[in-house]
Amino acid sequence: MRDEHIQIRCPIHGTLLVSQREIKLVDHPSFQRLRNIKQLGFADLSFPGATHTRYAHSLGAMHVATRLFDRLFAGDRPTASERVRGDTPELPERVRTRFRQTVRLAMLFHDLGHAPLSHTTELLMPAVGELGLGSFAGDDVTRRATHEDYTLKIVLDSSLGQLIESQFHDSDGILAKDVAELIVGTTWQEASLRFRHAGVDYAPALRQIVSSECDADRMDYLQRDSFYSGVNYGKFDADWLIDNVVAVEQDGQMFMGIRSRAIFSFEDFLLSRYHMFATVYLHYTPVIFEKMLSRFFETCRQAGKSEFSLPADVDRYTQLDDMDLMMALRKSKNPWARRIIERRPFVLLDEQNEGHQMARTSVSHDELLFRLTSAGIDHIATRSRSVLSKYFDNASKKPIYVVSSTQGPVPLEDYTPLYARYKTPALLLRVFVDPERRQEARSILQGLADEQALRQTPSVPAAEA
Repeated sequence: MRDEHIQIRCPIHGTLLVSQREIKLVDHPSFQRLRNIKQLGFADLSFPGATHTRYAHSLGAMHVATRLFDRLFAGDRPTASERVRGDTPELPERVRTRFRQTVRLAMLFHDLGHAPLSHTTELLMPAVGELGLGSFAGDDVTRRATHEDYTLKIVLDSSLGQLIESQFHDSDGILAKDVAELIVGTTWQEASLRFRHAGVDYAPALRQIVSSECDADRMDYLQRDSFYSGVNYGKFDADWLIDNVVAVEQDGQMFMGIRSRAIFSFEDFLLSRYHMFATVYLHYTPVIFEKMLSRFFETCRQAGKSEFSLPADVDRYTQLDDMDLMMALRKSKNPWARRIIERRPFVLLDEQNEGHQMARTSVSHDELLFRLTSAGIDHIATRSRSVLSKYFDNASKKPIYVVSSTQGPVPLEDYTPLYARYKTPALLLRVFVDPERRQEARSILQGLADEQALRQTPSVPAAEA
């Protein structure tokens, strides 16, 4: 079945093409809800333009995923010296269409389960066992559910999942479980057969398009977040990087590879994420507002109240968005809710980056907290990690390869030295205090600094008479 496409204008990627059948899914309430889920939570309190949504990101990520797929499986065979495809048959059009469409749907729906303000409210989620995900819940059903678990629940067990199959099963042979498989990256009983062709398992490469060190998710959100935040850190040469991905067959499985000539573009892409964490995602303002929101939830729990909650029932869950949370905060008389709504945050007293040279001359973080507590000054301490990669040294993740004309495929982490250099995450330690006691807290901090300076000053022997 061939669909007519409509054009959607995107400030990041230009024109996005969406088929009529996909539009029916886009119009589903579970996806439309993402119009009211901000991509970066409280970040717009520091970066006023950062009010973009998960809705726009999901459409953009689907576009990037399609470009990656079309480049990986374009039908043009690499040179023999690259040794990336060997004698593996080309994908027949029917198989290629099914794989391509499944990747598009997985990328479109990968963020469906995000709670209000994105990651900020995940601490309210119930145990994953309450969602009824079966084998997709994993071995520990007592762990707290994540937005990914809710995403799977919506795809697998809602009217959206039924709509996916009504639009794409008869024509393309796509099941809702196929989409879930690529989103979560684990297997269900028949998954090993669903993405195989001519004895080769294509699932690793398809999953890597959706979630990996070089996935469509990052390629969209870094550019989008950079654009709307008004910073330059998330920019990289996406066109060159996409143009140089190749399919790599290893031991009967197909993986994503990157030609060596694009390795500098990839490293720039990797560092873009690292720097966006340091400057935008972990900016002190959204960090303290998230912590105050946590205190709001905690004090409500201690008082036996439930002014806002996240239900396990997926139909009720998908009725909630940012506006519902903000309305609950506006109605609340809780002092933490009032601080958030009236924008009266605790103020930053001290910030230390353990990865920087200056950390050696900083005051003792633990001693500062002890003295603030002794003085009865209410404070909030935070620990934020700026991570280069969540896949490095992760045995459960499949490798991406670097391919050159002079040697066989080499795992990405063995090719670039960036992983070794940034293996240890940068740790940001911050202390925020009640603004009404700011001066007293500053005096304590200054006293600590003076004491440390005195201890580090070398003693001068008295002059002989």
